[in-house]
Amino acid sequence: MKKVFIPAVMFSLLGIATKAQEKAPENWFNLDPKKDNVRGISTERTYEELLKNKKGRTVIVAVIDSGVDIEHEDLQGKIWTNPKEIAGNGKDDDGNGFVDDVNGWNFIGGKNGKNIHQDSYEVAREYARLSKKFKKPNPKDPEYEYFEKVKKELEGKREEKKTEMEQLKPFYESIQVVKKALAGKPMTKENILELPDTDLKLKEAKSKTLFAFMIGATPEELEEYYDKGLKNALEYGLNPEFNPRKIVGDNTKKLREKGYGNNDVKGPDAFHGTHVAGIIAANRDNSLGIKGVANNVLIMPIRAVPDGDERDKDIANAIFYAVDNGAHIINMSFGKAYSPDKKFVDEAVKYAESKGVLLIHAAGNDAKNLEVEANFPNRYYADGGEAKNWLEIGASSWHDKDSKFVANFSNYGKTKVDVFAPGVDIYSTVPDKNAYKNASGTSMAAPATSGVAAILMSYYPELTAVQVKEILLKSAIRYTQDINKPGAKGEKVKLSDLCVTGAIINAYEAVRLAEEMTKK
Repeated sequence: MKKVFIPAVMFSLLGIATKAQEKAPENWFNLDPKKDNVRGISTERTYEELLKNKKGRTVIVAVIDSGVDIEHEDLQGKIWTNPKEIAGNGKDDDGNGFVDDVNGWNFIGGKNGKNIHQDSYEVAREYARLSKKFKKPNPKDPEYEYFEKVKKELEGKREEKKTEMEQLKPFYESIQVVKKALAGKPMTKENILELPDTDLKLKEAKSKTLFAFMIGATPEELEEYYDKGLKNALEYGLNPEFNPRKIVGDNTKKLREKGYGNNDVKGPDAFHGTHVAGIIAANRDNSLGIKGVANNVLIMPIRAVPDGDERDKDIANAIFYAVDNGAHIINMSFGKAYSPDKKFVDEAVKYAESKGVLLIHAAGNDAKNLEVEANFPNRYYADGGEAKNWLEIGASSWHDKDSKFVANFSNYGKTKVDVFAPGVDIYSTVPDKNAYKNASGTSMAAPATSGVAAILMSYYPELTAVQVKEILLKSAIRYTQDINKPGAKGEKVKLSDLCVTGAIINAYEAVRLAEEMTKK
């Protein structure tokens, strides 16, 4: 499920935070724990002290996501181009099975140029599939117990969202009143306070709207969460009758399928994918916006993640596409709780492993313990064994307090999550008008890691994907103090209780270790 979180709103609703957040240090994820006293990944220090005057090769990072705004000012010169494809001639010039895939491919679009925007969650799709099979209860069927579980979860989540909507509705309606009264003025705290109190309805609306600032959000963020996070969940995500797949026009019974989709790599909502791409690759040599982690890198945009849950078929075919077209690293900032065609995704992961491609996956944003709760895709093959080229990433924070050391939303797992990386208040590129915004999620931690992996593959091309993974984990900085446990207010744990390494990714130490290994 594609998720760009509004942390303050989410935290307040969960009872995790009630005060406005402090402002994150500028460019914090690239800063150094010792030199800058901020728990970033030491990107700036790495280039200044270890890589100065060195040249590396170009590394291709496939971003399987919601789409990427390839026209963004800070991504110019950083987008992969298919060297054998002639733009706009309607032919498959390179014979790879995809027509006019000049900059990548869109697996959730149609030949007529239309695109899937919203889609349902996998739990709703599984309910739709199984409810047809079990119009009459059949406890003897091996799938019936699974159906009961799916049904219970779907109904529970729908009730949860309805309750949340009811709780937020008064605040949402007040924001509309205030917005009208402001008549186009920005919805700042100062402008709201200046509105007259002569009208009782407006006075009450002001009070409720200011609540957003009290919980560390903005009225616009609360409004967006109500509209997109809650309304869309009920209308699309948790609606078993919603199925936009006809737009794509693929053979739904055929999993390994080339050529379906279109070449629109941006799609209708490229916020998430553009933000991810910027963290990895935003131009480090210009004076614009931000500095991405990797300098010698090209982004291969692959659109396969809607506003809803991605489908196993699309993810597997996206991995095949990335590998076949030369990707060295595949960034996967998405996930879901059900995977009906996991074996096919496993085929694609095995293929990537056989070709030496590194897979980096976001652990998820539900404060879940992955030791006991499922999250897909993952490194574990359904037929046994696990991928050696896979990294699972949790999200750390910039806060200097141990009570905010890791992101309160981050999934975790003592053996299931490998390492943490910056994922709170990350400032990066967003679509249209060459904009930049903060976003939070393990979705941001994964590309920070992908960027460091790209540095290693660029300056030390002799390293294999498995060796790069080994270096990233061995060089990550260990922390031993008691820190916050995601989703558990006041409970303290060790970082080693939340991930394999008990550590946070660090580019400086990774490059030092890579230098040692390659000299040997």
